[in-house]
Amino acid sequence: MKSILSIALVFAAAAIAAAQAPNDHPSVTVHGQTYTPASILSRNMGTDADQTTQFPPHKIIANLYYIGTKTLSSFLIVTPQGNILMDSTYERNVPVIQKSVSDLGFKFSDIKILLGNHAHGDHQEGDAMVKQITGAQVVAMAEDVPQLQAIKPGGKDHPIDRIIHDGDTVSLGGTTLTAHLTPGHTHGCTTWTAVVRDGGKDYNVVFHCSLRPTGRITPQIADEFMRSYALVRTLPCDVSLGDHGATYNMQAKYAKLAADGSPRAESRGANPFIDKANCNLETDVEEAMFKAMQQEQQAAAK
Repeated sequence: MKSILSIALVFAAAAIAAAQAPNDHPSVTVHGQTYTPASILSRNMGTDADQTTQFPPHKIIANLYYIGTKTLSSFLIVTPQGNILMDSTYERNVPVIQKSVSDLGFKFSDIKILLGNHAHGDHQEGDAMVKQITGAQVVAMAEDVPQLQAIKPGGKDHPIDRIIHDGDTVSLGGTTLTAHLTPGHTHGCTTWTAVVRDGGKDYNVVFHCSLRPTGRITPQIADEFMRSYALVRTLPCDVSLGDHGATYNMQAKYAKLAADGSPRAESRGANPFIDKANCNLETDVEEAMFKAMQQEQQAAAK
């Protein structure tokens, strides 16, 4: 009986995994690179090990640092009044993020505010654990609250201390981040922007939320995505970041930044993360994929 039950569970798990996996069509070619829904997801997520393995923590620009894994982004904004953490990723990654903060010479306990990019487990599952360890104020976009409340690792309630809306700001120690509602991937997907000063110059930083379409594109979702694609293109941008390192070519840029072997060193030449020309490269990819998927679904419905 047990063996039959085990086999049934295996088949059920396989069916669920198959249902969640994206189709490997349509394909689009953007700036000379060809993509499918499956290839984009694979590029973003990598292997299970990639999702949980520490990527060398490093300074991006000014008071902004990368502290995530090889494929799941997490950022630390350091201020004189405490620090801001953006994206806790999976709960199992919280110790990895904690180590990265320590490796950079900062204290995890100094995190005062926890922000999120969007309400999926690979970006915000660890919020409860971070809250337990640091007592940080957890900020959430109103449209993502229902989905966040459903994320309960180990049965823990998802903490939410402040609910924000499109255009609201979060400030600490002289750094201000502005929340831009860019729905589609989730209803509350949030693109954050900030102005940082580095080397006597101001730079516009954009923390892009995912613009990746998934599943059935309903009229509501289509309206959300089209609004979001248009909006992000209006945001002033010198430094483009994202919820997955692959969306902003993190690993190649880091290799240039750390060429002298020091992850905290300032770039001796031009900072590769200052890349205004490619700020919306990922937007181009995802909008092209959205349109191709929409056309394919509309044709299939006829």
